[in-house]
Amino acid sequence: MNIFTLPDYLTAETNSPIQLFNYESTTSQFNNKIDLTKNTFSFLQEGFKTISSSHEPISIKNDAFLIMKSGHCLMTENLSETNNFYKSILLFFSDEVLFQFLEKYQITNKHIATTTAAKACEYDDFIKSFVKSLEGIHQLPLKLQQKLLQVKLEEILLYLVETKGTDFLLFLISAKDDQTSHFINVVESNKLHKLTLKELAFLSNMSVSSFKREFEKHFQQSPIKWFSQQRLEHAAFLLKNEAKRPSDIFEEIGYENLSNFVHAFKTKFGVTPKQYQTSN
Repeated sequence: MNIFTLPDYLTAETNSPIQLFNYESTTSQFNNKIDLTKNTFSFLQEGFKTISSSHEPISIKNDAFLIMKSGHCLMTENLSETNNFYKSILLFFSDEVLFQFLEKYQITNKHIATTTAAKACEYDDFIKSFVKSLEGIHQLPLKLQQKLLQVKLEEILLYLVETKGTDFLLFLISAKDDQTSHFINVVESNKLHKLTLKELAFLSNMSVSSFKREFEKHFQQSPIKWFSQQRLEHAAFLLKNEAKRPSDIFEEIGYENLSNFVHAFKTKFGVTPKQYQTSN
């Protein structure tokens, strides 16, 4: 799978600290490997979007937008059910631009206990109007675009600070996790999601071989065995606490068919999923 570096992949103009792109597609994309070199607003207009990173995946539909930190992520884009179309207005901005904004308005870069790679927020009337105002800017001459985008970015940042608080933005410049913490976050946050070793290694900024070595060092098991055990334990939780039927959950747990799931479950717990559910 290719790695798409954004915004470079979308535009030949890579030197500007603020960039705007109107992205449209008639083809769904699943778990594309994305290297964001700038922080990004993704104002979704049509379709559905999911971001997977070192934290829990975030999914939105076209009543919400994302603000994403620079770095690696997996991106899924599904077409809208009504129009069979995907559209998103992307506003990219560098850390330097953000620091200048924080300094201008004397916003303190206080310590943030928890970090994340992205945040989602629902549209309100102001933000809908703001996004509408962006639609024609990318058609203007580049020099004028930059002047307007500086104003527009400051406008949306000010609005979010006033309505959501400074933490809504400060996560973008919070210290990146050290390599070990980042690796463990990737594993723990995605243990119930069907990601390949290549995708997990990408999110961890590692080669597949390095990921395997680091995994066995920390978890004393191979990735395949460990993830299988985690998903079977989650299956037991669903059977016991949510009264799910085995036929309802085997795909969610990552098995292609019910018989393989029943066999793996019995190997681990000594009883079939149905027997486990009855006894509990």
